[in-house]
Amino acid sequence: MVSTTAGVADNRDYILKFVIVGDAAVGKSCLLIRLTDDRFAASEPTLGVEFGSRLVSTTVGGKAKRVKVQCWDTAGTESFRSITRSYFRGAAGALLVYDVTRRETFEHATSWLDDLRTHADENVSIILVANKTDLCAAEPTVVPQIQFGEAVYVMPNATQKPSTPPPETDAAADSASDSAAPAAGSGSSSPPPPAANAAPVRKLLPRAVSTLEGALFAKQHNLLYVETSAKEGWGVVDAFEQTARQILERVERGEFERRKPAGVNLTDSKAKGGCC
Repeated sequence: MVSTTAGVADNRDYILKFVIVGDAAVGKSCLLIRLTDDRFAASEPTLGVEFGSRLVSTTVGGKAKRVKVQCWDTAGTESFRSITRSYFRGAAGALLVYDVTRRETFEHATSWLDDLRTHADENVSIILVANKTDLCAAEPTVVPQIQFGEAVYVMPNATQKPSTPPPETDAAADSASDSAAPAAGSGSSSPPPPAANAAPVRKLLPRAVSTLEGALFAKQHNLLYVETSAKEGWGVVDAFEQTARQILERVERGEFERRKPAGVNLTDSKAKGGCC
């Protein structure tokens, strides 16, 4: 659902209905809390549906737009599937989330995508969200964005340092061993103790779904693509802004009809003010 408004207290131009979908424990509720409260909270499994909203800004046709995102976080367990499908109706935007450390959550994305395109608005904008990237890297991967039709996704940067070092060759190991050996007469070979205030080193997990594989899936299904960490806040607001921008571009092109209650609900902002 999309509504245009004018003269409202929070000075918004549009209201967009979003849903967050995906398997259980991929971080959907954490993404919503990061969006609405800008904090991380390890949450219990969602029972049914939870709701949150926030104003985000985007630019369409060179004009700044303020958008109120009204977002429904849906349960990922099969027992709630029939309930959550009912909330897809009228959604203009959707975040399809998977956990980059659990491959099965990525493999189930096709099923969630089928549900969205069956029950949401026929013109729903969907962004594929690769979440929990902080478990695999100490900082967000900086990669270029490539445009393919409407879908914008990222491709791996050939110059990007890998998050985990390549295995050492025998020669490299020998060289490292030689360089680490103490010089004659230099005393103890024990390494210096760690600094008192040094943060503990967190062990990174192997990544089960690469950036390239996720991006290619997004391209194949005409989805947007983003990599996020709800814990660190990486890419979360960008996921909503990208999707909102695509929705408003489709509104400008007239792809959404003025119809109720499903799809996009447009109200003439010149003729009607106040809250809708």
